[in-house]
This record gives sequence, structure tokens and C-alpha cells, in this order.
Amino acid sequence: MSCPRYPSLFQINTRALLARLADELGRPATLDDVPDETLDAWARAGFDLIWLLGVWQTGPAARRVSATQAEWLEEYRRTLPDFAPEDVCGSCFAVQAYRVHEAFGGDESLARLRARLASRGLRLILDFVPNHTAPDHPWADEHPEYYVGGTEAQLAAQPQNYCRRPDGTILAYGRDPYFDGWPDTLQLDYGSPALQEAMRRELLKIGAQCDGVRCDMAMLVLPEVFKRTWGLQAEPFWPRATQAVRDAFPGFLFLAEVYWDLEWTLQQQGFDYTTDKRLYDRLVAGEARPAREHLQADLAFQSRLARFLENHDEPRAAATFAPDVHRAAAVVTFLTPGLRFFHQGQFAGCRVKIPVHLRRGPAEPVDPAMRDFYDALLGCLRDPVFREGEWRLLACRAAWEGNWTSDCFIAFGWTAGDEKRLVAVNYADHASQCYVQVPWRGLEARMWRLSDRLGHAVYVRSGDELAAHGLYLDMPPWSYHVFDWVPIA
Repeated sequence: MSCPRYPSLFQINTRALLARLADELGRPATLDDVPDETLDAWARAGFDLIWLLGVWQTGPAARRVSATQAEWLEEYRRTLPDFAPEDVCGSCFAVQAYRVHEAFGGDESLARLRARLASRGLRLILDFVPNHTAPDHPWADEHPEYYVGGTEAQLAAQPQNYCRRPDGTILAYGRDPYFDGWPDTLQLDYGSPALQEAMRRELLKIGAQCDGVRCDMAMLVLPEVFKRTWGLQAEPFWPRATQAVRDAFPGFLFLAEVYWDLEWTLQQQGFDYTTDKRLYDRLVAGEARPAREHLQADLAFQSRLARFLENHDEPRAAATFAPDVHRAAAVVTFLTPGLRFFHQGQFAGCRVKIPVHLRRGPAEPVDPAMRDFYDALLGCLRDPVFREGEWRLLACRAAWEGNWTSDCFIAFGWTAGDEKRLVAVNYADHASQCYVQVPWRGLEARMWRLSDRLGHAVYVRSGDELAAHGLYLDMPPWSYHVFDWVPIA
């Protein structure tokens, strides 16, 4: 089962999904209770990859930490008006063991769900957390040498980064170099060859249960980052690990969460896709030029970026962008090349981000306008031209001398055989005008009908005029077109 050139991924919060099903069923729900109708809907929407966030076994140690941090408790109460202590289940990134959570039905239940997904052409993505484990992971007792240790002086000076174990040993919390440690985790030591081998074995075990992994904070175990954080030397982990898994499971997919301009580095170390936080940040800033400049990067790099507007870490898109900006940003994000990464609740216009420490989220009303927009956008993404075609960023020139608003456009074209699509977005809070430079040959001496897939606009234009001057556009604030180009006989 292979993916298209530019696949779509849907992230599901497994705990929240099962909590909702449990409420509907009046009993605890497992992965076996995910209805076939739900899987059918995911397939009809055009998704290729389903990421089930948080299926692994967590334990009481991390849960106790999650239930006692004052700042986190405040977040829980903001998230759930009816918050109760039993809603705290511990972070799904504080993994106690890479086996499916017993409350979710265990490994067997996941295997059955994977088979049901596969029968619909859907591939299963699961988590891999390379940087740290839960405090009650068996290795903490059996192999303390797998972890970064600390001294009495470090514990006294940095209690936010170190802890004393019940046996008296001092270990570090998992962390990145710019923030305090995560107190519900313990930091793995990638300077240890034995630890690296143990983590490769864990990846191979996961590889037998799914079709790909999303690797949490994957850049933290790069040797240069690990040394900056801990002052310890480490050999590269990812090249050997990704190759070992692919040798055992050909076609296995690796997706990296990554920051700090290390996307290309991880692509070169075996990752199929790396998250594109830079495009997201530039779209949040609300200016076209920085986003357009990002899209000028080499296509070999861009094709392996995972484009998103929200996920479990970022705020909800509907709470970040005004509705018209949200739609414009989505057109730019999901109609450019790469992995199209969508999040549960995004299509309904949900506004509340669910903390990873909670088992459920609040009930939110559906935004019909946003739902209809995403239905239409997903329809575009089912088009083979957007899934398999050739993409090109297009230049926009001033509509007349002194009109600077052409700088507010982001425009690009897609082709597949004789099929042509042109996408144009006025990413600005004012009307803008431009001529889009159309690069396609063979436009001359015929007429063309341009039909907007996301709107009602239909234009008829002379091929001679298009070839000579480009496509003239005069667009309202935050507006967009996704044009089919059809020759008129």
C-alpha cells in the first residue's frame, strides 16, 4: 500500500475519540469500538495516513505529576468547564511501555483496527518518543545507565532539571536546551551505545504494528543538539535507526517533529517528512512576502515538508486566525507540495486545544461555514493533479505602475499532463491587484475557461492575452481562487 506523491494525514487524539465513544456507548470503549462508518468517512475524505496520537501505555508516575502541577491544572480548568481529577491521565508523551494501552484494548485491538484501516487504503501512523521515557519505565530500575545522570550539585542548582530517584540516584528530566525539564519524564542518554541499540529495538517493535511513526522532538537526539543540551558526545542515531526499520519493513514512513532550521538535516538522516513550522509562523504573522519567500525553497526540500495549521501542540487554527484569514492560510498551506497534515476538530472550527494530559476535550459546536470550506478544500485535494502533479510558484507583477499590492499575492500552478490548475491568494487585509505570470506553453490562439473550485467565479480569457500579459486579478482582502483551466473548442 503506497502513498501518492503528496499525501494527506489526519491526526486523531485517541483518548478523546475513545472518551466520546464511551459516553455514547455507556461503557469503556476500546479501539475495537471505532465504528466502520468513521473509518469510511476518513477514506472518503481522501486521507492516506491516520495518526493515532497516544496509543501507548502510560503509568501512574507521570499521571501523578500531571495531576499536581499548578500551571497545568489551571490549563485543565480552562479547557474543561466541568473538569474533574479523573480527567487527568498523564501525558501521552510520557511512555511507560511501547505496547498499546490496556484500556484501549491492547496490541490485539490495534492490530484489528490497522487491518480495518488497510482494507480502506489507509495507513496507520503511531508515536515514537526518542528523547525520554516516563519515570516508571522499566529501564529506570533495570538500566539506569540508559539515562542522563546528575550530581548533587546539579540537583541543588537545577531542581527543575534533575530529580532524585527512590534508590537515591539522580537523573535528569527530559528537556530541550531552551526550556526547563519536563518533570513527568526522564532523559535518555544518546551518548550510550547500549541505549541507542535499545531504542532501535523499540522502533523495530513499533514497526511491526503500524506503517509509520511520527517522532516527537526528533531533533533533540541529533549529536550537535544533544551536546548543546547536556554537554555529552553522541553518535548519530537516526540514519542507522531509520535504515534498520526500512530494511525490516519496506515503505515504512518517518515523520519528524523538528524546529530550529534542522528540517533538511533530518530529511538527510532518513525522514520522509519534517514539520514545517516556518510556513505556519509566517502565515500567522499575516504577511504574504515572507510566506512566499519560504515557498521559493528547492522543491526537493519542500516536497518533504509536513504543512499544517494546527496540531496537538499549536493553538487551534480557528482561535488563531480570523475566519477569512483562516481560509486563506489553509489554501496556501494545503495546496502547496508536501504532506498535508490535518487535525481532529479542525474542520468543525473547534477553538479549544486539548492538553495531552487530559483524556477528553470539551463539547464544541460545529461552525457550518468552516465545515463547508474544508469539505470543498478536501475535494480539491482528492484531485490527482494536486496529489501527483507538478507544482510551480508563479510571479505576480504590478497591475499598473506604482501599485504595490501585487506583493500581497501568493500564486502557484499545478499541472499533470494536459490538466492545469492555478491557485491565487490575496494574503492581505485590503483589496489587491496583479498580473499572474502564466508559465504554460500552448495557451495562444484559443480561449480558456477558468472555473473556481472554491467559489463561483467563472472567467473566459484569451490565450494570446494570457501569454502576453498574464492573468489579471483584482481580489478582495483574504480571498482566493483555485482555477481549473479548460480550453474552449
